[in-house]
Amino acid sequence: MLNDILLLNKKHENAAQTIFEKVQEERKGKYIITISGEVETGKCEVAHMLGRLMKNAGIKVKLLHMDNYYKIPPLQRTEWRKTHGIDSVGFEEYEWHLVYRNIIDFRSGEKSVFPCVDLFTDQIDHITTDFKGIEVLIIEGLYSVKIEDANLKVFIEMTYHETMEEQIKSGKEQLDEFRMQVLEREHQVVQSLKPLADFYLDFDTASEIFHY
Repeated sequence: MLNDILLLNKKHENAAQTIFEKVQEERKGKYIITISGEVETGKCEVAHMLGRLMKNAGIKVKLLHMDNYYKIPPLQRTEWRKTHGIDSVGFEEYEWHLVYRNIIDFRSGEKSVFPCVDLFTDQIDHITTDFKGIEVLIIEGLYSVKIEDANLKVFIEMTYHETMEEQIKSGKEQLDEFRMQVLEREHQVVQSLKPLADFYLDFDTASEIFHY
């Protein structure tokens, strides 16, 4: 998303390094990595650090954020959810056909157009990119683990309950009663998708733990 702010620290760097080493061991040809997990668990930060590591290693990489692919624009989303009920919150809110269109273009090395939310205006812009020569595609987002075409599906195991303090500090969204209902619903949906992942990471206060 445009104009987003990332708070990077050592745990994100360590997680990205571990993922990077795994990718280097098994990568052949075009390679897609998805990074999933709940709100404020560090998906975007880990994806950013991973992309930076790849760039430093001379690997052409592109990063996509699933928050850009919501069907309903940011300013209208809360009212839309209230009108359609809390059960409407979930992976069906995404424009999956656009996600897969971008993936097809990546695989074939073609030019592609993808949405990008400007956080200053809350408008959805459209950016044209050229996937020619791009070797790795990183896709981060709540439900990106659903992308079947991914070569490596990473899942961050923290929950929104554990990141509540960070959410309050960030002040990105008002944590009113309805927002809490949305977070709980997203928690349920994301956790239901967890078995689809093949690589899990858990940030501990002392160290980073990774497992399959």
